[in-house]
Amino acid sequence: MLVSSKELLTDALKNHYAIGAFNVENMEMVIAVLNAAEETKSPVIMQTTPGTIKYAGVDFYFANIRAAAERANVPVVCHLDHGNSFETAVLAFHTGYTSIMIDGSKLPFEENISLTKSVVEVCHAGNVPVEAELGRVGGKEDDLDNTKGKNPFTDPNEAAEFIERTGCDSLAVAVGTAHGVYKGVPQINFEVLTKIHELVKIPLVLHGTSGVPDEQVTKCINLGMCKVNYATDLRIAFTHGVKEYMKGSPEGFDPKKYGAFGIEEVRKYVLQKMILLKNK
Repeated sequence: MLVSSKELLTDALKNHYAIGAFNVENMEMVIAVLNAAEETKSPVIMQTTPGTIKYAGVDFYFANIRAAAERANVPVVCHLDHGNSFETAVLAFHTGYTSIMIDGSKLPFEENISLTKSVVEVCHAGNVPVEAELGRVGGKEDDLDNTKGKNPFTDPNEAAEFIERTGCDSLAVAVGTAHGVYKGVPQINFEVLTKIHELVKIPLVLHGTSGVPDEQVTKCINLGMCKVNYATDLRIAFTHGVKEYMKGSPEGFDPKKYGAFGIEEVRKYVLQKMILLKNK
């Protein structure tokens, strides 16, 4: 069933676990994520970025996720990841997405508040929750790269003020992770995260989790992270599966056959992460 993220994240915060949020790029990834969620009996968030939406249209991706939700025995959320404008956020909202992120982190503090508040007002009128971002998660997500020359960490006091003034339902914070492929092992700043956790009482969101050691993810969950995002590693897993098929069948041409290999690789990856997030 297709549900809102609000109740799921509220329960995760209360009971100290996290919901996996997985970026899906095509129908095969949707199938893979759903299979892993069913196998672990886990609620799941499937999400798309503006770049993904640009590839095929917000309606195509919503239709895929809605179809998965209708055949699922677990709760499924359709989430806009890194919404980069008021217009994109509202489009996803009107299309039927059940959770919206507006990412104004590249803007000055007051402008981020203004943009986020405007999206919250629209979405809350339809009982759809809003995720916002404060601070600058490293790397690039689509065309968004807002870390150059900037303090990479979320200010805990600003986070508390931001939540109070915008009314957002969850907050993505910058604590040392990055989008894309890491060069070396990432090191999360747990001192900053601890201070944020002390001041912020809504669910926190960890972006750029692909490549982060599991033990660091577990510690983040204990410090209020209730939604954990994975994107890059799913792309890598799917591509690896396709390459493995083509290596053994270089003359192959049936997308269903090499797509099945991609599905299996993504399913295995998501399964492991879902077990981690549930058990901490």
